[in-house]
Amino acid sequence: MDEQLTIGELAGRTGVAASALRYWEELGLLPEPERVSGQRRYPPSAAGLVGAILLLRDVGFTLREVKAFIAARTAAGDGWRELHRRKVAELDQLIARAQAARTAIAHSLACPHEDIFDCSTFACVVEARLAGTPLEEAHKH
Repeated sequence: MDEQLTIGELAGRTGVAASALRYWEELGLLPEPERVSGQRRYPPSAAGLVGAILLLRDVGFTLREVKAFIAARTAAGDGWRELHRRKVAELDQLIARAQAARTAIAHSLACPHEDIFDCSTFACVVEARLAGTPLEEAHKH
């Protein structure tokens, strides 16, 4: 029989606090472990699942999305791929917004005006934003 891990041992192997592991179990991200004398006992494979949860969080998935990924992974089909496609589209939008913000800030730093409010370019971008134009479009040069 494989060695079973206590919650402390799993926490030590993964670097995730025991309280977080209990919370993830409560959310259904980790399967309910076997109990021995009231103590949680995880199979060694639980460390890999914890690592996958950490990775998915690192790339931008929320815990709710991680739960959906885990559920889709165990279901027939490739529903997890759709979750990943949606996340890529979300990240593409986030990257575009961040790039537009960076460009706008860089232009502000390069502006020769002492007061940015005296800059006609800044005024045009403000006017466009007030008209409902997204920053990505309002700040095109």
